[in-house]
Amino acid sequence: MVKSDLLRVLVCRNHPFVRRFMLTQQEIALNEHQQWFERNSQDFTRRLLIVEEGGMMLGFVQFKDVAPGATSNWGFYAAHPVRKGAGKKLGSTALRFAFQVLNLHKVCGQALDINEASIRLHRQLDFHQEGVLRQQHQIDGFYHDLVCFGLLQDEWRLKNRKEQDE
Repeated sequence: MVKSDLLRVLVCRNHPFVRRFMLTQQEIALNEHQQWFERNSQDFTRRLLIVEEGGMMLGFVQFKDVAPGATSNWGFYAAHPVRKGAGKKLGSTALRFAFQVLNLHKVCGQALDINEASIRLHRQLDFHQEGVLRQQHQIDGFYHDLVCFGLLQDEWRLKNRKEQDE
């Protein structure tokens, strides 16, 4: 992600469909988004990525705590309107980058229990459900579980070898 991507990422992040599944659900102002970008783009332990296909943005991906052999937390959201199969392409591309380029040991993700699409995507990408933080996050007066996922580099490599052999 570069500075010229700020507006299109902000539009995605502020889309009502995306916001309703975020831990912070308020609409983000442009100046707040710019400050976030300035802080995070200077942080060598973070990677802010735009995933595109055919010149079209599929979505945004962020990796935190990046270092070779590290365990990193990721977050992502798709551009709207979402095209069929875009989530899986977004995730597959990001994981290839995480394990082949960043050389991460493990990628971890979390999803609110109401975010069935994210939970399904993590499972399609072969993440293992590692736990549930019960009633971890409150939205509009209701508590929601946070479902925790993890994928090891060795598991990812084994799966990709099998797919290439087929």
